[in-house]
Amino acid sequence: MPVNLPTNLLRSFVAIVDTGSMLHASEQVFVSQSALSLQIKRLEELLQQSLFHREGRRLALTAHGDLMLDYARKVLALHDEAVAAVTNGQFAGPARIGMVQDFAELLLTGLLSQFAELHPEAELYARIAGTAELLDLLERRQLDIVLGFAAANDRHAVTTAPMSWFGKEDLALLDTVQLAVLETPCRFREAAIRALEDAGRPYRITVETPNLTTLRAAVDAGLGLTCRTGMFLHDAPLTGGGLPDLPHVSCILHTAPGLDGPTSQLSELAREVVAGLPA
Repeated sequence: MPVNLPTNLLRSFVAIVDTGSMLHASEQVFVSQSALSLQIKRLEELLQQSLFHREGRRLALTAHGDLMLDYARKVLALHDEAVAAVTNGQFAGPARIGMVQDFAELLLTGLLSQFAELHPEAELYARIAGTAELLDLLERRQLDIVLGFAAANDRHAVTTAPMSWFGKEDLALLDTVQLAVLETPCRFREAAIRALEDAGRPYRITVETPNLTTLRAAVDAGLGLTCRTGMFLHDAPLTGGGLPDLPHVSCILHTAPGLDGPTSQLSELAREVVAGLPA
């Protein structure tokens, strides 16, 4: 009897080669690293050949692995072509969207639920992270759509909004501005610090966190001022205290090339929702 090679094993094998590591491959195929290791072990058992060997910490293809890679790509390409032809292009895989935390609360309950109603058969994967990380995942083909922030003149801008100061008004009157910021890299953190330094205003960071929810709580508690857009808080931004002006920021939409119908529709829905956000 001929050996049957499951396509999920082949996808995992190709993902490891393309991403260069088990960690990145596990994010691409949506399984844990331990499950991914078991998949490769199973594939090697079916083929009765080793596909990888270790070169220090790096996984390298064996001669058999290098040979198998070409066949695996051909099998997967033909498989996906057959599925698309038989299903008339109906949605088959997960729509993978990444967004910055600012968008998450606004979009997860609106945009994605709307998409799910239009495509009840669709599988959705949402990743919340900083813009730089999301764009890296998009470049490595681990995301299809990215919503993030960039400079006001970015060519991928859907809309622009002014950065504003938020926090307790009495903190703006202090000689040394107390800042609540996200960890680097953060466009808003950089803009706040640059504006204060250019204006000659002393400052110190009193709260630093990787989480936007914690940042919001710190600002509400009066632990520091922060710089965001109007999406950050429902309260009006600060206008007094001699705080320096801040630049505008763009809300950007990046997409992977060759999106299918439903994922392309998700991209257009995202563009419409972001374009309609209040400045």
